[in-house]
Amino acid sequence: MTTKNDKAILVGVDGSDASFKATWWAANYAKHAGLMLQIVCAYSLPSYAAVSFDATYTAMGDDAVAHSDAEEILSKAKAIADQQGVEAETLIVTGDPSAVFVELSRNYNLIVIGNRGKGGLAERLLGTTSSSLPAYAYCPIVVVPYTDDDGTVMHLNNTISRVAVGSDESKWGLEALRIAARFANLWGAKLTVISAVPSMRGGKIEEGVLASYKDDLKTRLAPIVEHFPDLDIETSIVPGSAIDALTEASKVNDVVVVGSRGRGGFTGLLLGSISQGLLQHSVSPVYVVPRKYVEAAETELAKAPKSPADVPSVPVEKIEGVEPVSVPTASQNVAESVAETIDPAQHE
Repeated sequence: MTTKNDKAILVGVDGSDASFKATWWAANYAKHAGLMLQIVCAYSLPSYAAVSFDATYTAMGDDAVAHSDAEEILSKAKAIADQQGVEAETLIVTGDPSAVFVELSRNYNLIVIGNRGKGGLAERLLGTTSSSLPAYAYCPIVVVPYTDDDGTVMHLNNTISRVAVGSDESKWGLEALRIAARFANLWGAKLTVISAVPSMRGGKIEEGVLASYKDDLKTRLAPIVEHFPDLDIETSIVPGSAIDALTEASKVNDVVVVGSRGRGGFTGLLLGSISQGLLQHSVSPVYVVPRKYVEAAETELAKAPKSPADVPSVPVEKIEGVEPVSVPTASQNVAESVAETIDPAQHE
């Protein structure tokens, strides 16, 4: 089992269709980016069936049964990765997944989780601002939606061609912009940089205010344009809510990138009211640049010239509640059945 470095992605599964969809996205990205994939299943006793696993797993209070169910879930997730041509390693986490995932986040390039399943892992990692993984992780997080607000299962494209990012002047917003540019460049995608202006009377933006926002945006983009001269960049300055602007952007972009720090603007929208924010209403995956990721990187940068990805890692074997396991890959029939459920449009 790799203890890891910035060459691996971690995806969390709990047996729900939402988590298997996240596995599909993570495997597709890992293959494209040349990254390793590790899959983790989390459970807690005595009531893991009600809290951590999909409702089909009904045994309660029996660690052996819970462990067996976790292995079955991982087996299905491995089959999804296998369909993408990616070999995946597997982990089981026991206890409180919020705390363990934060520690695990020191070791990965990216963590991917699914959203819009009732209960389960997503609710535990996204449900409260005090324990929200996007707020406290040491690496970026991608939250993959399973359905839209009406319950329609969302289709995910194999190739990412459009990326949007919420931009402001904070260090979190600047890092989100840099990450979005690298991500879009990796896929050869178009990057749309969105800046939201607080609502004016009649929803209009005064000329002087608009000119100021344009100048600020041009300044923020200058190093991006210099570093990625061939990147197709579009800018958009919109009046009103940052949440509304990015939710609308999620309808026409394959990924939406945003910073997270807890106060104001784009970087605060994820932490005010998560149930009403971007994570709950986006119809495309949301790529979150967490506060701790940027702050920890600043600490390291003060010691030596490193990149924001150089957060000190903790060997997986030393994190309490984490167990590397080896599970067989589910059959092709099982994999195809899961694939048809999580993305019907892929199989029409």
